[in-house]
Amino acid sequence: MANEEECRAALGRIAGRLGDVDPEQLAEHVVERSISCRIPDLGVAYRTRIHKDGLDEFEPTDDAKGAQVRLTVNSDDLVALANDELSPAKAWASGKLKIEASIFDLLRLRKLL
Repeated sequence: MANEEECRAALGRIAGRLGDVDPEQLAEHVVERSISCRIPDLGVAYRTRIHKDGLDEFEPTDDAKGAQVRLTVNSDDLVALANDELSPAKAWASGKLKIEASIFDLLRLRKLL
């Protein structure tokens, strides 16, 4: 099981990838939304905002359910996603990554991943 520090670093790497996305493509597909990532095996959750300029830094939160897009993933799977050892589509299809969001937000996220 990955520790909290490794998970924060993984979230940072994932957020950093949005900086590599073409700004025009990002602006086309991103609508400002709050995002939470719950890591149940560690009992922690983080929250951020996505917007046309990218993703803000992830901050700890006690209100993961209040976000518009909610991700749930165990620590090892989060690290594997950040290291490109696990694709988001495979993680979602296998139940390792749970995403709660509107259908429109899911379609937008899919275009960025």
